[in-house]
Amino acid sequence: MNMKHRFATAVFIMLALVSCSVQKTVTGQPAAGSDAYSSYIAKYSDMAVDQMKKYGIPASITLAQGLLESDAGRSTLATRCNNHFGIKCHSDWTGGKMYHDDDAKGECFRCYKSADESFRDHSQFLLNGSRYKSLFSLKSTDYKGWAKGLKAAGYATSPTYATKLIEIIERYGLDSYDTGNGRRLKQGQLPHQPLLVNDLNCVKLRDGETLKDIAREYQISISLLRRFNEVSRKYVPPAGSNIFLERKKARADRENRTYTVRPGDTLWSISQQYGIKLGALSRRNRLGEDRPLTVGMVLLLR
Repeated sequence: MNMKHRFATAVFIMLALVSCSVQKTVTGQPAAGSDAYSSYIAKYSDMAVDQMKKYGIPASITLAQGLLESDAGRSTLATRCNNHFGIKCHSDWTGGKMYHDDDAKGECFRCYKSADESFRDHSQFLLNGSRYKSLFSLKSTDYKGWAKGLKAAGYATSPTYATKLIEIIERYGLDSYDTGNGRRLKQGQLPHQPLLVNDLNCVKLRDGETLKDIAREYQISISLLRRFNEVSRKYVPPAGSNIFLERKKARADRENRTYTVRPGDTLWSISQQYGIKLGALSRRNRLGEDRPLTVGMVLLLR
């Protein structure tokens, strides 16, 4: 392959990577399996907080490890043995056992009678392991220090173990459980999956939900949430709407320069779709009584 062909190939690969990156940002969709992750958090967050209060291990770390090690409770070890943290038997283990291929073939893993027993043993495993001793000098709010310390101490062989834990914690806001400010949910309600639209944090409003439910979960005043989303006290946003957790911007991101109005669109729905302030969107397109929004109209988003 000559120099020109090598250069062309390199450019093609770079453009493909950039395209993939942009697509993820524009769609703002959660990762695959996020419903399972949210369900796991809702189910086991109380256990993680309880262990934190007893032993000082960040609840965010316990939840992130459980999510990662058990694939949100779906792994063979979790479903057959209630082992949520991938802890192996070791010589002092006298409880139930299961043999499973991991770093080597047919390794011995601990089995528990319940998930609660697995969470307790995880805390004891860290507390009594000499290589994890230094972690307990860290604050229970220092999840990054704990994640890096677990990797350095050899909890897992993956070179990206600490990075994965931190990504899970920050993606799902698990550090809120470390300060006692975990999301307040109604009975049976699952946490929302935060999305990024126009580089702004938002969530999708689900069927049967109101802004009050979002405000309660994220501990934001309802009046502030209404201001962020430019809605009146009487307006009920439809299910599927983006609900922003911070103030919208004056323009869309670079990938979204124009929008063609479709049937059923309103100025508000378009502003929520792209995270743009209503006033900015209206002024940019000179909308008003003499120029109302119509189907087929091409709007400037930036």
